[in-house]
Amino acid sequence: MKFRSAILTLILTTFLAASANGAEPANKVRIGYPSSAVSTLPFDIAKEKGFYTKAGLDVEYIQMRSALGPQAILNGNIQFFTSPQSAINAAVAGLPLVVVLSLYRDSPWVMVTNKEINRAQDLVGKRLAISDIRSSPYYFARAGLKKLGIEEKQISLVTTGGTSNSFATLTTNQVAGAVLSPPFDEKAVSLGYKKFLYLGDLADIPYVGLFTSQAEIRANRERIRRTIAAVMNAIDWQKNNRAEAVKMIAARYKISTGEAERSYDTMVAILSPDGGINMKKVRGYLDLLREERPVADNFDADKLVDFSMLPGAK
Repeated sequence: MKFRSAILTLILTTFLAASANGAEPANKVRIGYPSSAVSTLPFDIAKEKGFYTKAGLDVEYIQMRSALGPQAILNGNIQFFTSPQSAINAAVAGLPLVVVLSLYRDSPWVMVTNKEINRAQDLVGKRLAISDIRSSPYYFARAGLKKLGIEEKQISLVTTGGTSNSFATLTTNQVAGAVLSPPFDEKAVSLGYKKFLYLGDLADIPYVGLFTSQAEIRANRERIRRTIAAVMNAIDWQKNNRAEAVKMIAARYKISTGEAERSYDTMVAILSPDGGINMKKVRGYLDLLREERPVADNFDADKLVDFSMLPGAK
């Protein structure tokens, strides 16, 4: 009888402990990203302010090059990656990947150069840092060179793996210029470099968001919905807490309050109102891809996105 009583007590204690702790364990989610920048601040906020936890998610961030993201998702190493253009590149090649969230309606990319670059021709024969081939900085760099009347073969594109690396490559004088986004453009200006050309309006390219696999959508639709909702809640927090968000930016990237404020204002001004994306950007990006590889004229751009899991989606 004492043995049976002890067993019953153990079962009851375990049951009560499970109930007290919420019973259901947090859902593990891994999100890959190429580089930390102000553009990815909503992801940081979602983690630090507990929005993932409230959604029942245990989220881990894993840094990797953009080129590795698609295969990492298909292999199950991660569930999401933050570069929609990487998904489109891979999906056009036949991989079953889909963009499910877009944080921004526009892009903030800028070509930043050293003080010796005063005119377009000064770039000829020089080195320009970008994150990766077929990354956003790559296409915006090409668009910028075209606007400046410079052929791509007249300069050397140096791949660095991420925007923070491009900034480091520029500020250690390994290159004459770099394609940067906030806060690295503002930080570079404070160090004596200059914004030579704004690039964000020169090409239709999706910016930061989330993409995943079609298999993940079929198997874990609710997990995707909760992940997206947590990030969207973080965006709302960012909009409504400017002072604290600016402090986060300044501390995280070791920049002045003024630099952090300008970076914050730049990014908030281009946030997507609903997490979706104008399909003009997707079709425009497909046109860019057609310049370098075969993409059928009748390729259905709508198959590249699935925004049905956004908050408020029907």
